[in-house]
Amino acid sequence: MELQRGPAGGGPPRHREGPPLLRRWEERRDPRRIPWVSTLVLAVVVMVGSGFAAEGQEATREPLDVFARVLLLAGPALLLLRNRYPVPVVFGVCGVALVYLSAGYPYGPVFLTVAVACFAAVVAGRRRAAWWAVGLLWAGHLLVAHWLYAWLPPAGDRAAPWGQEVAVTAWVAAVLAASELARVRREVSAREREEREAAERRRADEERLRIARELHDVLAHSIAVINVQAGVGLTLLDDDPEQARAALTTIRAASKEALGEVRQVLDRLRSPGEAPRAPAPGLDRLPELVEQAAAAGLAVTVERTGEEAPALSPGADLAAFRIVQEALTNVVRHSGSRTARVAIARTPGRLVLRVDDEGPATGSDAGGSGNGLAGMRERAAALGGTVEAGTRPDGGFRVRAELPLRSEEET
Repeated sequence: MELQRGPAGGGPPRHREGPPLLRRWEERRDPRRIPWVSTLVLAVVVMVGSGFAAEGQEATREPLDVFARVLLLAGPALLLLRNRYPVPVVFGVCGVALVYLSAGYPYGPVFLTVAVACFAAVVAGRRRAAWWAVGLLWAGHLLVAHWLYAWLPPAGDRAAPWGQEVAVTAWVAAVLAASELARVRREVSAREREEREAAERRRADEERLRIARELHDVLAHSIAVINVQAGVGLTLLDDDPEQARAALTTIRAASKEALGEVRQVLDRLRSPGEAPRAPAPGLDRLPELVEQAAAAGLAVTVERTGEEAPALSPGADLAAFRIVQEALTNVVRHSGSRTARVAIARTPGRLVLRVDDEGPATGSDAGGSGNGLAGMRERAAALGGTVEAGTRPDGGFRVRAELPLRSEEET
């Protein structure tokens, strides 16, 4: 890949101008690699084919001498550098071919080197250079064949028939068209590869965010319960051993549940194509959340309104559960209130969740990453829903979420 030096005073080199997709393709090639095999095969074809062409044109063209053999080998020799220097190579090969024709040597496979050099330059993104080089060769051929032939070998040569130029022009057009077609196909291939890579990156980012949300919600809720119960246990360890034992029992249960859910998330990460070993949590586990909140000293009341059917899709059910879980965790961590209300309402096509506490906020540092509300909004947005959170006019705090209500058959 060719580079230009940076601005005066140093700085990194920059790419020459050219289509970015072709530049990416060029970067995938190794410009230091010399195409020995293909060039050697081409050189053999040119030398042998030119020998046969000379036998058929010995009456009208100059015989192949040492200078002709040197010119026939010069073209393939230049092609060894076509990966690294496509522009000088295409001009050099066309120049060698023009000298060969001007010397009156036989027409033949010498034009194959021109076709290969043109192809390499166009595919490398140097279209203008290739077109100019081939165009100058074509124009030089016209001058030699129709105006300069009287001063050039072979002696007594005549002007070439204009009908022959139709074939020459068709050959030039075919070479350029084939090169452009190859360039377009490589552009399309590079674009498709770029789109696939971008899609894979998006899927990886989405999966990473999903796992981060799952781990945050699981750990935040369980650790909040464990933190509260650990404080209770330490306070009552000497005065009320039985109550301290109950707090430790709650810590054990909460940590066991958290470990189970973390293990489930990690199993999905290790084997993304396999079905999860345990079903994802949903609103059917809301009573467990109420019990865990009660163990943390928070009394939770649940109100349900609306029709029970149709059932939530698994994604919406999990999102609803995690939103309520995170909202209750925030009450335990940040609110001075020891009561909370959870309202679940089903409206046509929507599920509305509302979690209220009376406040006020404690204002103390309760730990955590501070990403709870952002995680709730991300979950809702992924399903086409919304989450609003803020203080209520009469004090306290409210989290309100709306999620689309879809039946399992629709998903």
